[in-house]
Amino acid sequence: MEAYRANALFDAHGDDPEFGYRFLADGVADAGQVMARRTAWRICSTNGWFSVFSKKKRGKAGKPGPAVHEDLVGRDFTASAPNELWLADITEHRTLEGKLYVCAIKDVFSNRIVGYSIDSRMKSRIAVNALNNAVARRGDVAGCIVHTDRGSQFRSRKHLRALNYHGMVGSMGRVGAAGDNAAMESFFALLQNNVLDRKVWATREELRIAIVTWIERTYHRRRRQDRLGRLTPIQFETKMTTPATQAAKPNMSPDRAAVPSSVIYAGLLTHEYLETVHSSSCSHTFDRKRCGTWRPGTGVAVELAGNGA
Repeated sequence: MEAYRANALFDAHGDDPEFGYRFLADGVADAGQVMARRTAWRICSTNGWFSVFSKKKRGKAGKPGPAVHEDLVGRDFTASAPNELWLADITEHRTLEGKLYVCAIKDVFSNRIVGYSIDSRMKSRIAVNALNNAVARRGDVAGCIVHTDRGSQFRSRKHLRALNYHGMVGSMGRVGAAGDNAAMESFFALLQNNVLDRKVWATREELRIAIVTWIERTYHRRRRQDRLGRLTPIQFETKMTTPATQAAKPNMSPDRAAVPSSVIYAGLLTHEYLETVHSSSCSHTFDRKRCGTWRPGTGVAVELAGNGA
């Protein structure tokens, strides 16, 4: 029985290599090989039959290093409150200028991307910058578990120091276990389909703007998710979080706290918010020299200049 199912999935994957295991299971069911989606996932994972869209590209070949944390998640990607379990990973994409790397951190509670960093080099700083960005936006994160793979960026001393500094707990998956960070891989698959593979990107800056726009405008505010009761991540957090918690923005200066955290990304302010501010009667003023520039390979931290509203 298992062999017939595997053969059917293999044929379906060859016909439609962009299909994931869910669509493959539906396809083979029409051909008479009915199976649960979980069974299709297990067979496809064991044989390495992945969608060409969701299979993440690796920057450098080689065996992953030893884990510096225990696996505290065990593939249980659930959380009962914000800042209880975060997932982090890194992906890459080519432009005509060269590669661009994205390190993203997702809160399992709402599937919201709470922090990210975009860089032209995949060094330890990209993971550290993403973590610091997430902490700045979320406030009190002591005790939060940060689950990653065994990439060198997450095993670096700088990243370990950042976790300890913020009172967070590290967790690492097993080697060669495809499902150990599947929840983060699913986000990158969406990013790949909706942004990265849509066209040939001429410059890193062009791709960076497209990534940020999709995350902040589409993924957070327009893309409804079944697991969230057909709500967007922003709607889900607003519904499930008390007003007192929403109002509290610790670890921020008064001026910075006045800016919605959803428009702050990797230490920068979105063009959408800047345009809104400049076109309204809001009393915020900004130092354009300090908040309007992004340089590849640097973590630009932006502070607000002026008085809060």
